[in-house]
Amino acid sequence: MFEFVSDALNLKQMGAEAPTGNPLSSTESGLSPLAGSLPDIANETVPQIGGTLDRVGMSGVELVLRLRDASGEIFRTPARADAAVSLDDEQVKGIHMSRLFLSLNNRLADAELSLPLVNEILKEFIQTHQEMSANSFLTLSYEHSLKRPALLSDHAGWRAYPIRIHSALKQGKFQHQMSVRLTYSSACPCSAALSRQLIQQAFEKAFGDRSELSHDEIFQWLGTQEAILAVPHSQRSHADVTVELDSKLDDFPIESLIDYLERVIATPVQTAVKREDEQEFARLNGANLMFCEDAARKLKAALTQLEGVKDFRVEINHLESLHPHDAAAVATRSQS
Repeated sequence: MFEFVSDALNLKQMGAEAPTGNPLSSTESGLSPLAGSLPDIANETVPQIGGTLDRVGMSGVELVLRLRDASGEIFRTPARADAAVSLDDEQVKGIHMSRLFLSLNNRLADAELSLPLVNEILKEFIQTHQEMSANSFLTLSYEHSLKRPALLSDHAGWRAYPIRIHSALKQGKFQHQMSVRLTYSSACPCSAALSRQLIQQAFEKAFGDRSELSHDEIFQWLGTQEAILAVPHSQRSHADVTVELDSKLDDFPIESLIDYLERVIATPVQTAVKREDEQEFARLNGANLMFCEDAARKLKAALTQLEGVKDFRVEINHLESLHPHDAAAVATRSQS
């Protein structure tokens, strides 16, 4: 069964240790330092109401990730993290949130993001809470920027893809899920058929009384407004794809997954375009007419064949231009 997790913990931060690196020291503030006398409520008190908790931690931690692009260059990008451990000891007041923060800060600041690195962070979360926690969780969210060439011209521009990586160490086993949103154009097959019928009717009206037509007459007529009097409607569409990765992988296949799925969908939105690019985009839309069901099936078939993907979930939303509501479809490997 493919397990899905919430985007954020949204937990109140309670019982956190005092942060290090205070810009105002005790001497500068006029307070007398009392070594070893600072209260530690998390360790020195017991909860008024006992009980275990599935997750306790921090959400929306600001940090920077080090990533490698397709050319091998390392770059940094801002990100946010949700970090948590389970609270399995009913008598422990709270976890040590500063330990989670320091693990993230120390591990991610100077190392390239990878599955083994995330595994080490998850193990460290538990090691620093081994007396109270058996499971650990980490979610990383950021926008991955890719430079995209135009379809035919020499132009190019940047696209930003929302990425969410959720990892967990539960009962001694690592779990990794990666999500990305693809934005593409979808032209309606029904609208295309209805438009073709209107064009046929216009042709019949213009030439129905003639039994013979020259190539030049037909060619010239097809270029008039009267000929193409109807066009299929299309809309900007989203595919939210979540894959469960094989924990034996070395890297998160972020760019390769995006490239693969955009080739499958065939009509990803463009950046900088000239007229020849726009014409080619129109051709691609005409060659890849799709309902939301078609898009979901195309991506499902492609993901089923992809190595390193244990499970997946595809959620399609076509932001209708005909209706004030959207058309939606969901596909999973397990059909749950």
